Amino acid sequence: MQHGRGETTVPHAGQWRHPDGQPSGDRGRKTPPTHPVVLVLDKHGRPLQPCTPARARKLLAAGRAVVHRHTPFVIRLKDRTLSESEIQGVEIGVDPGSKATGVAIFTTQADARTGLLCIEVRHRGGQIRDKLTARAARRRGRRSRNLRHRQPRFSNRARQKGWLAPSLRHRVDTTMSWVDRLRRWAPVTRLHVERVAFDTQLLQNPAIHGVRYQAGELAGYEVREYLLEKWKRRCAYCGASGIPLNIDHIHPRARGGSDRMVNLTLACVPCNQAKGSTPVDVFLTGRPVVLARVLRQSKTPLRDAAAASSTRWALWRALTGTGLPVQVATGGRTKWNRHRTGAPKTHTLDALHVGALDAVTRWPGTALVATSTGRGSYARTRPDRYGFPRLHLPRTKQVYGFATGDLVHAVVPSGVKRGTHTGRVAVRTTGSFNIRTTTGLVQGIHHRHIRLLQRADGWAYTHQPEGEPTHARHEPTGPHPASSRP
Repeated sequence: MQHGRGETTVPHAGQWRHPDGQPSGDRGRKTPPTHPVVLVLDKHGRPLQPCTPARARKLLAAGRAVVHRHTPFVIRLKDRTLSESEIQGVEIGVDPGSKATGVAIFTTQADARTGLLCIEVRHRGGQIRDKLTARAARRRGRRSRNLRHRQPRFSNRARQKGWLAPSLRHRVDTTMSWVDRLRRWAPVTRLHVERVAFDTQLLQNPAIHGVRYQAGELAGYEVREYLLEKWKRRCAYCGASGIPLNIDHIHPRARGGSDRMVNLTLACVPCNQAKGSTPVDVFLTGRPVVLARVLRQSKTPLRDAAAASSTRWALWRALTGTGLPVQVATGGRTKWNRHRTGAPKTHTLDALHVGALDAVTRWPGTALVATSTGRGSYARTRPDRYGFPRLHLPRTKQVYGFATGDLVHAVVPSGVKRGTHTGRVAVRTTGSFNIRTTTGLVQGIHHRHIRLLQRADGWAYTHQPEGEPTHARHEPTGPHPASSRP
C-alpha cells in the first residue's frame, strides 16, 4: 500500500505490502508465541504481578498456592502479601468493536510492549435487538387484538443525556465488566482505548495537529481506514474483496477532481489501472446500475460507524470513571502499528497495538474467547410450536449441586459416551444432564460423572490460536497449562 493516491501493484511472492514496500523496524520479525500468563492474588485477594505457567505449576505443587478461578486461570498465594511483593504493574488495551471487543494485558518497557493475556469479548447486542423487536411486535399485536385504541407511549418518554440503545449499552457494560474483573486480578496501572475509528478532524483539516503529522505515514492510514469502513472493504467497480485495494478518485485529479473524502473510493488493481484518468461515467458506460450505486454511496454518511463511534465515546467516559490514566488513539494508528510489527489482524492483537508504541516483543499464542450468554430468562414455561405451554420449569435452579450454565468436566468410564467432556451444563431434575462442548452437544450424562469447575457467570469460554480470524474453529476449553488436572 502506497499512501497518497494509494496505488498498489500486484505483489509478487515474498513482497511486503507496507508503505515503503520493505520491512522496517520490527516488521517481518517473527515473534515466538508464548503461553498466556497466570494471574496471581496474595493471601488477602489483592492482585500481584502475573507469573508464567511454569511458576504457577510449581507453586501449586508445593502447596503455596490454591486455584482461585478456573477461567481465566487465577491462583491465590497462601504465604505472600502485597506489602511483601514487588509490583511492576500491567496495562490494558481495549479495541471496541460491534460484535466483538479485544482486550489485552501487557507490560511496557522503553515503549516496547510484551503481551501477557488476550481476551476476545463477544457481545450479544444482535440478540438483544431482535428480542426487543419481537417484544414490540407482541405488544402491538395485543393492542390490535383487544380492539381498543391506546396511544403509543414510546414518544413521550424522557431520555437522559448520553442515552444509548440497549443493544449498544450492552457493549459498553460487558466491556467494562471485563475491565473491572481484570483490575481485581491484576495490578493495572494504565488503560488504552480506541476512541474513534478514524480522525475526522484530521481528514478535514490537515493542519489541526501539525502539517508534519498529516504528511506522514499515519495520515494515509486514517484515510484508508475511513474508506475501508465506508466501502465495506470491496472494490467499488467490480465488488471484489480480500485483495489489495487502491485509493481511487471518482472524478480524476487530472480532470480537476479534488482530494476530499466524497471523491475517494476503493478499487482493485485491475479496475484502478483500467480506469486511469477516465471519467467515471465514461468508465462505467453500459453499467448504469453500478454508476448510480457509486455516486450514491460516495455521498452517504457512515451510519454504522457513527453508532460504533457513540459506543466508543461512552466506553471512554466509563473508563475515565475508573480513576486510572486513560490513553486514547484512533483505529488508523492501531492499523499502522500492526503493519510496523507484522502482526495479523485480530481483535485481541488490535488491543495490544492500541496507542503509541515502538515495538511489540511477543504476544500469547492462545487467546481466550468469552461469549456473552446471559443469565437465563424469566420464562417459567416452554411453549410448543403453536405457542401453548408444554412443560413448566422448576423453581429451584440447582439440581444435585449443579445449575444450568456451570462450567463442568465429566469423565465417563464406559458406554457410548465414554471419554472426557468439558463445557457448559444444562441440568435436568432426573439427574441426567447435557453438556455443551465446542464440538457439539453431549446428552444424557449422569451427574455422578460430573465435576464442577466454575459456577455460571453469564459467559461461555473457549480458546483459539492467536492470529486466527474470528470465524475460525475454536478449540475446547481444557485444563490450563499451569494445572496438572482439568
